Amino acid sequence: MRVAVVGSGPSGVYTAQSLLQQDPEVRVDVLDRLPCPYGLVRYGVAPDHEKIKSLQHTLRTVLEEERVRFLGGVEVGAGGVPVARLRELYHAVVYCVGAAADRRLGIPGEDLPGSWSATEFVSWYSAHPDAVADGFLRGVRSAVVVGVGNVAVDVTRILARGSAELSATDMPQAALTALAASRVDTVHMVGRRGPSQARFTTKELRELGSLPETEAVVEAAELALDPDAADPSGLPSAQRRNVEVLRGWAARPPGAARRRIRLRFFLRPVELLARDGRVGAVRFERTAPDGHGGATGTGRFEEIEAQLVLRSVGYRGVPLEGLPFDPARGTVPHRAGRVLRGVAVAPGEYVAGWIKRGPTGVIGTNRPCAKETVASLLADAPALARREVPADPLPLLRAAGAEPVEWSGWLDIERAEAALGAALGRGGPVKLPDRAALREAVGGAGADRRHD
Repeated sequence: MRVAVVGSGPSGVYTAQSLLQQDPEVRVDVLDRLPCPYGLVRYGVAPDHEKIKSLQHTLRTVLEEERVRFLGGVEVGAGGVPVARLRELYHAVVYCVGAAADRRLGIPGEDLPGSWSATEFVSWYSAHPDAVADGFLRGVRSAVVVGVGNVAVDVTRILARGSAELSATDMPQAALTALAASRVDTVHMVGRRGPSQARFTTKELRELGSLPETEAVVEAAELALDPDAADPSGLPSAQRRNVEVLRGWAARPPGAARRRIRLRFFLRPVELLARDGRVGAVRFERTAPDGHGGATGTGRFEEIEAQLVLRSVGYRGVPLEGLPFDPARGTVPHRAGRVLRGVAVAPGEYVAGWIKRGPTGVIGTNRPCAKETVASLLADAPALARREVPADPLPLLRAAGAEPVEWSGWLDIERAEAALGAALGRGGPVKLPDRAALREAVGGAGADRRHD
């Protein structure tokens, strides 16, 4: 049986791995619209989080399996290989395309210059091929990060880190140069609810308090607004540890650090204010606990100066042309991973990962999610395998306009990034900055060589 897995991030690779483990004869093509594998592990994990980024080694072992073929640079849907054509080329197709869009704040001024999604900022410092041009940090002294999850902590930490600490990472040179020249001295990370509802992990939170020449500041008065922060003993262990760290920071006398990270709570953004044609401040409404885990407005307001605003308030799935889509949930309708077209199961079409369940969980959550989908697929396999498909879909993918980068092409990219890092004296690989550089590294012939 031939299966296409669309997406080479954790959910896609775990799907391929589960298929290999349970079917000794299945052959899997892992397709990705980017020339590089690993999805958000390559382009979403912060460059200074080497332990999490090392998950690439685990994903790599799956993609190097003899019965797996990586085909990068293959767009599926609009402007690429149609979903219907892909279905003709494989016995089954599993879509693991993630959640590519950001939730918006929905407030006046959100589209002012200097207002970005955190994902756009992450894409820039991770050298995502779709990243927007540089310009995030120009003229910025004060930044506001809206959100109190791990992504918010990541972008806050990168804004406050010194370039010397980031030089040994794979951060692209242009981003490293811009951060080295940055004059940001204050980063406000703001949540609309209290510290006991914050979504960051304690490990990530503690990192903010250990950055060189940087002080993490918490206002004791805002902690006092949260009843669970006053006595965290009844909280789940993760939230209790967070509150304990924050209480410790609030109790410290002010220091003389070059940079400050100010963690603010019970503030809801209501407007981004313009100064000289770009963001100059954020207007917040003070909130209060509503007694049900949420927060309600109080009618009192304050402004925080900011020349850069990054929103980090969640992700949303986006429709893939040719697949059904539930706009309310931002997911593809399914039953145990089987795609539903109307009320009927679509034979041979499956989903896994965020496009299946929504943007929830951690990287490891994708394993059981993928296993459920694979169980459904293999239960359907006897019927699916009766349909004739091409012996090798690759020539027909090319005929449909795709220019696949196979594993040997990805190895070319790896070598080019290692050479770039050595030339720059960075001590390790440095990511190539854009699609043109990635394709040039493949050297043309790399896209035509067989999987090795």
